Parts: sequence; C-alpha cells; structure tokens
Amino acid sequence: MRLNHLYKAFVVFSLAILGCLPYAHAQEFPPKKTITIVVGFAPGGSADSAARLIAKKLSEDLGQNVIVDNKPGAGGNIAHAYTANATPDGSVILFGSIGPLSIAPHLMKLPYDPQKDLAPITMGVTFPNVLVVIPELGVKNFKEYVAMAKKNPGKITFASTGSGSASHLQGELLNVRADIDTIHVPYKGGSPAMVDLLGGRVSSYYSALATADPYIKNGKLIPIATTGLKRAPTLPNVPTIAESGYPGFDAVNWYAFVAPGKTPDVIVEKWNKALVAVLNDKATNKQLAEHGLTPNPSSREDLAKYIASQSATWGKIISDRKITAE
Repeated sequence: MRLNHLYKAFVVFSLAILGCLPYAHAQEFPPKKTITIVVGFAPGGSADSAARLIAKKLSEDLGQNVIVDNKPGAGGNIAHAYTANATPDGSVILFGSIGPLSIAPHLMKLPYDPQKDLAPITMGVTFPNVLVVIPELGVKNFKEYVAMAKKNPGKITFASTGSGSASHLQGELLNVRADIDTIHVPYKGGSPAMVDLLGGRVSSYYSALATADPYIKNGKLIPIATTGLKRAPTLPNVPTIAESGYPGFDAVNWYAFVAPGKTPDVIVEKWNKALVAVLNDKATNKQLAEHGLTPNPSSREDLAKYIASQSATWGKIISDRKITAE
C-alpha cells in the first residue's frame, strides 16, 4: 500500500518536471537553434544593411548562427505581424521601424497591437532625413524655403515614400510648426520619389541621407536642413530645422529591436544586454556610421517610453492634419 502511494507521488513529481521542461527550454539563451532577425524591408536598404552588420557581430559574440529574414511589404507591417505571432522563445527578434510601431496604429486597423504583441528590447539606430530641393525652385537655404512657402501657399510640393511614412509626417510637422502649406505628393518608395524630384515634377523631398548624398555632391540637389536635433555627421554644414527657428523639431527615423510579446522577461533582458554590447562595439559603430546611421542603445524601459512618445506625437499630427492611409 505504501509502495503504491510512493509510486503515485513519483508519477506526479515526474509529470510536474516534464511540464516544466518546455518552460525551462524557453529560458535558454542563446536558443539552441538559428537566430533570426526579421526586417520589414527589401535587401539593400538602410534597415537591411544595419541588420546584417549587427547580425554578423551578434553571431561572433554568441557563437550562434544569426540570419536576417527580409519580409517586405505594407510599410513593414507584414514583418511586424509575423514577429508578433512568432514562437516566443528568443529565437526570433525584429528590427522594428517607426512606421508600424508608432504611426500605422493611427492610420489603420492592424492584425497586432504594437504595445502588447511586441516586447521592446533596445533602440537600434537613428538617422535624420535631409530636406533637399531642386535648384530650379530658386531657394538656397531653409529660411528662403519657408519664406517662399509663406508667400505661395499650396505651391511648393514635397515628395514622400508613402502616405503616413516618416518622410510624409516630417513635412506635415513642418507645415504645423512653420504655419505653411506645402503639398504632399506620396510615392511607393524612395526610388520613384527621387526620380520625380530630379525630373522636376516635385520641388522638395525629405530624403534619407544615403539616397540624397550622390545628388548633393553633383549639385543636382540642394540640402537645406536635416530633421534631427543634431547636425548629421555626413552633412556638418547643413543646419537642422530645430536650429533654424523651430526649437525642439525632432523627426528622425529609427529602427528598434523588439521580440514577440510573450517572450519571457529573462530572455528579453538577455537580448538587451547582447544587443547593447554589439551597438557599443567600436568597429560596428564605424560601419553603421558609414551608412549614415547612429547606434543608440537603450534600456527596455526607455525604448517603451520612446515608442509611446512617438506614437503620441505622430498620432496628433495625423489627427490635426486629417491624414488617412491610401
């Protein structure tokens, strides 16, 4: 009889241990399988380039295979939805972007909630855009651009990579701050926007630095201001909008690391430490800087606050300017 009780106790104990195994396995770091960094844009762009540089160093640090999985489409929302539903064991993380994390929720119904279904890990990189104009517009600096816009409301156009994109909302933010009326012209990406700008079909564009750089150097475009609080290292003589009469104007692009929302805290914290170490690596910093990107590692808590702050800022602009998704 006593043996029977002992047997039952052993069975219960064994089942309890077995029940804990998946949980214990989920706490392993790094996971004993290939690690995937999901990117919401096509190969060759700034997000992809940064992710691959970071993945290379991560692989060296962790002694683990780290790959980049590009899932472009819907302004990055496909990749974000994929990650929100990925296995939360630490093997999948996302190089998330400003659009899906802070802008898209105000424009459309998403199949995921960025604040609940994705867990902040650390900020990755930040980079301003540069407001460039064609020489034919007849302005040589930002002050002249604003003055012309005030004298000619509804006449100056600015291109963007799509309705609700960072380049779109940067223009709308200037419209609000400077009390001007420049007209938004959306495109399906940076390449067609640049083609029409160079062709004179639009007069200005909030462009990525790397995209505009060759045309600035050959004189086909004039850089008149950048959108961050600090001057861009690659354009040290170009003032920021903030220092040109609109203090606090801060409209940078950013990519941040997030994990599936149900990933255990202990794993997310370990990812934070691993990624912060990579982002603080001098060689990786130098390589990212060559792409016009500034590493900006942070705590999990600071990233969560920043995403919420960005969401509030752009949500108000979207509401005030009555912006809708196309």
